[in-house]
Amino acid sequence: MRLMRHLTHWTALLALLAAPVAPGWSQSRQLLEYPSIRSPVVATRGMVVSQNEIATQVGIQVLRAGGNAVDASVAVAFALAVTLPRAGNIGGDGFMTLYDAKSSHTSVIDFRGVAPRAARLEMFVDDKGEETRVASFGYRAPDVPGTVAGLELAHRKHGRLPWAKLVEPAIALAADGVVLSPDEAFVFSWGKERLSASDAGKRTFYKPDGSLYAAGEVLKQSDLAWSLREIARDGAKAFYTGEIARRIAADMAKHGGLITLADLAAYKAVERAPLEGSYRGIQIKTVPPASAGGATLLEILNILENFDMASMPLGSAQSLHVMSEAMKIGYIDRYRYLGDTDFVRVPLRGFTSKSFAAERAKNVSLERASRRADQPAGDPWAHESPNTTHFSVVDDQGNAVSFTYTLGADFGSGVMVEGTGILMNNQMNNFDHESAWRAIRAGQPLPPNAMAPGKRMLSTMVPSILFKDGKPWLIVGTPGGGTIITTVVQIIVNTVDYKLNVAEATHHPRIFQNNTDTLQVEPNFNPDTLALLKAKGHRIRSDQTMGSAQSIMIENGLILGGADPRRPGALAVAQ
Repeated sequence: MRLMRHLTHWTALLALLAAPVAPGWSQSRQLLEYPSIRSPVVATRGMVVSQNEIATQVGIQVLRAGGNAVDASVAVAFALAVTLPRAGNIGGDGFMTLYDAKSSHTSVIDFRGVAPRAARLEMFVDDKGEETRVASFGYRAPDVPGTVAGLELAHRKHGRLPWAKLVEPAIALAADGVVLSPDEAFVFSWGKERLSASDAGKRTFYKPDGSLYAAGEVLKQSDLAWSLREIARDGAKAFYTGEIARRIAADMAKHGGLITLADLAAYKAVERAPLEGSYRGIQIKTVPPASAGGATLLEILNILENFDMASMPLGSAQSLHVMSEAMKIGYIDRYRYLGDTDFVRVPLRGFTSKSFAAERAKNVSLERASRRADQPAGDPWAHESPNTTHFSVVDDQGNAVSFTYTLGADFGSGVMVEGTGILMNNQMNNFDHESAWRAIRAGQPLPPNAMAPGKRMLSTMVPSILFKDGKPWLIVGTPGGGTIITTVVQIIVNTVDYKLNVAEATHHPRIFQNNTDTLQVEPNFNPDTLALLKAKGHRIRSDQTMGSAQSIMIENGLILGGADPRRPGALAVAQ
């Protein structure tokens, strides 16, 4: 393939040999003593860390061609739509937190999708009020996608290189094809039922006789290449008002879907002020609603500030107990109060305040796990004053991007729009349909995340940037559905409280606790630790790995990249 001949795989060692050492950095101590068995990739100019090695290399090539962090992010996002189709997308949505070094300004590009105008609650629940498969699979599951609009908005306001140049690598990958890894071949195997939702999906991802592509074979996506060429030439209008839009609307109408030309034409991505907080003096800038991720992240961290985490050994039953209890409280409050602020009042100042967290921290017992029934939601109003994928990028000017976007489930709704190669998301299941149905039946107010036409549904995505002395220190985020927020919490605790480098913090085993009574743990925890947690009353479930955090730390003038090994193909590369 043409592109692959230009994508050279560089190791951290080569980057170190080629790069000068920053002033004040003790090379002999850090690089020769190797104090950790988990060493990050090190750079002095720029870094790209993503879940897919080809996409990472695309971003690095953009940086080396003179592009900035936003340019590289646009190119990586389009490339992932080709190389990681279960999560990378142009038919999905997400959030992008970016720092502009010249102005020292941080903003959030909100390209979360919205409910189509024709969407109605009764389409997604049965006569008992239980959510049906329609919300998750097929032609009524997609929201109006925001990815292309979000990328164009970010590029128009912050990019440097020509738009079309940033889409070119993805076009080449789609047209020439990518060699399937064993992991990718396996994913197409277990995803066959979902990808059979549309004839276009079956034709694209499987051979004419219906058999699977094997690892080592080349998968071409000619229809997606056509769509990318349209977007390269005409920008977002190709997707929202051009021929791509017409094909989306026609395919939806043919199969009983909800998205219309009017829905697409009305969609707008928005640049917002970040939600701000702090943890033990480290400033945090993260995503505001309609993502619930930022507010819940800050509440959990604010609760943890009331405990001396550093005095509890890393990975000990006591530290895990306190974190899980803080997580449980955060998730209970999330479901009670958070929603799209264009539609509902949300007590953000109170929700993210230190005083509210101090009150909520009183509900954490150091000895016993609480039960959901014993943890009612708090009252943040009283504290008011008058699969998904993630990547991180830093450039040589100090600009930084934390970027998370999603199709929802792996391969989204399973629907590929005829003639476009575009997989559509299944984000309509992110609304709280069942609680809305119960509220209507009981004559009560609707929950804040109830569906409404044009409304953004809640998300757990939480691309964040942490600052020391006013400069970016940690660029962090992850996929993982409900585990996104808790994964980012643990990486922050690992780096701030336990002083781990970004690779150590990323590799460390994870837990997940939401508003239920079950504590989920990754498979590699010490059995003695789990026994102590059970003695405190925790109901333990050993689960699969959680998340795929792709993070960057900037320390002592060096850029340190940590690629998460939990999903195959992740790669950190130095500029």
